Amino acid sequence: MNKKIIFYLLGWIMNMEAIFKLLPCAVAVIYRESSGIWFLAVMAVCGSAGLFLTRRKPDNMVFFAKEGFVSVALSWIVLSFFGSLPFYLSREIPRFEDAMFEVISGFTTTGASILPDVESLSHCMLIWRSFTHWIGGMGVLVFILAVLPLAGGYNMYLMKAESPGPSVGKLVPKVKSTAKILYGIYFFMTVVEILLLLAGGMPLFDSLATGFGTAGTGGFGIKNSSIAYYDSYYLQGVITVFMILFGINFNVYYLFLVHHPKDALRCEEARVYLGIIGVTVLLITLNIRGSFTSLFAAFHHAAFQVASIITTTGFSTVDFDKWPEFSKGLLVVLMFIGACAGSTGGGIKVSRVIILLKTVKKELFSLLHPRSVKVLKIEGKPVEHQVIRSINTFLVAYLVIFIFSTILVSLDNFDFTTNFTAVAATFNNIGPGLGAVGPTGNFSGFSALSKWVMMFDMLAGRLEVFPMLFLFAPSTWKK
Repeated sequence: MNKKIIFYLLGWIMNMEAIFKLLPCAVAVIYRESSGIWFLAVMAVCGSAGLFLTRRKPDNMVFFAKEGFVSVALSWIVLSFFGSLPFYLSREIPRFEDAMFEVISGFTTTGASILPDVESLSHCMLIWRSFTHWIGGMGVLVFILAVLPLAGGYNMYLMKAESPGPSVGKLVPKVKSTAKILYGIYFFMTVVEILLLLAGGMPLFDSLATGFGTAGTGGFGIKNSSIAYYDSYYLQGVITVFMILFGINFNVYYLFLVHHPKDALRCEEARVYLGIIGVTVLLITLNIRGSFTSLFAAFHHAAFQVASIITTTGFSTVDFDKWPEFSKGLLVVLMFIGACAGSTGGGIKVSRVIILLKTVKKELFSLLHPRSVKVLKIEGKPVEHQVIRSINTFLVAYLVIFIFSTILVSLDNFDFTTNFTAVAATFNNIGPGLGAVGPTGNFSGFSALSKWVMMFDMLAGRLEVFPMLFLFAPSTWKK
């Protein structure tokens, strides 16, 4: 294993995190908050360590899948550790495991919180909390690939390990150019949403925090009542639309950008994703109609919550834990499906669900017609056996981790609904679940063990399971 390149990448992660902390420092100055001093202190330590590790470029810049997976997993752990220190050192979150839980939830765009009173945090802590969503949404290593020349074609291993979905391809021949395109689209969409929120009368600070949370499909609210605080159909409607947009594969936007709209519209995953949203919104609207004063109000809140859950954002406008069981059941299903591959959303991903269903259909057809040869296709292109094998392996690992996590969390003696949806909400990077961890609840009641289990789940869910598992494989560390 090329350990020097791993430490070199970790150094750049620390350097970038030190730069990212300039935003909460600026907010602390504007609002005259003394807690901003902790961001400066962590910046100094983080930046110094980063400069030390990057002072010399390794002679051997070549790395492969092993180094890519390990670099990504360790990078997110280091990122989370330094990101949690301002919360912990300022005592605004006095327990270290709670500070780590909150910031891992932020970087992995989960949005699960241990805070019973979000509004008690200072402005600089609130903006950092929301900004972690934006940083983690597209991936910090993807950002580094966009601004730094690393190792030629080998850095594709970093993008594959960090980007959500069953497969990642290059939009253009150079990985660096691909990373720039992805972040360019990401930044542009974020700015457009912030401007639209400002146009609707939302304050600048709130617009920035909400825009960061929506773009990263994270869901940290800066008000205790989340988006319900902004009692405006316009503002909630803008957030609904952008949650759905950020859940679409960014390759679709690239195709529109290069004037290939026909290719973009042929994206099967995006069409299925939008179809699932449309059908689910209709079913939930009809089911909750009696809980609202008008059909439009029911449709509005159904659309918001469906968009929030399937994109794994986690914002809320109502307490959907009080909805009928049918609607809650549909939302739990959406927790597992998730958004599109190549988006900022979490979950299993729509593309995986499509391939798994087509695989079942293919196997049933083969049982009825043993001599037939049927090729599994997506958008008219055959799916390689390696892709199907990796999806099956992912699903097995996913189920094992999910079951084991649920058993461990059950030691806290919460009811089954709370335990099951708490793991589902953290592993799928959603945020709120049902029961004690519903839209009006939080994760503070869990023990330290359960919180560490769910922290692992959040990181494993965001990094598609395997990078985190690589850290525990003895063969990873052998020469």
